[in-house]
Amino acid sequence: MPHDGLAVVSQPDGFGLHFFLETDTDDPAECSPRWFPDAARLFNGNGTAPFSAGLAPREEFFAAVRRSDVRRALQAELKALCQQRVPEARWQWTPPPTDASELMPVQLPAYERRDLLRDSAEEKRLEDDLLGDSQKPSQTTGSASRQ
Repeated sequence: MPHDGLAVVSQPDGFGLHFFLETDTDDPAECSPRWFPDAARLFNGNGTAPFSAGLAPREEFFAAVRRSDVRRALQAELKALCQQRVPEARWQWTPPPTDASELMPVQLPAYERRDLLRDSAEEKRLEDDLLGDSQKPSQTTGSASRQ
């Protein structure tokens, strides 16, 4: 089962990076890596319960992807992700950026209208209509309501 993340221990104390792995499937005939150089900080990478939080500096990302063992692991995981997501597409390896000058802004697909939420007032009206009288506050009579 392929993973959409890869933990890389880059320091002796178990600190490292947690890469977010994503594929570019804009062309249905080809699948390749989509690189995000903003990796999460990995903690306890050598332990039994590693976790990630926050961001690691991009320089650590660049240093890690220069390692041949990391590149092999990235290539294997990304190829498996592509085969899972678009099995009919041709796998195309593109190496990760190893320097800030090689970064290209990622153009993510635009949201379609169907992906957007409705106007909040309209959403509230629909919710009220759906719930009907069961959600209307009861009107209290008697001394508790008079002050």
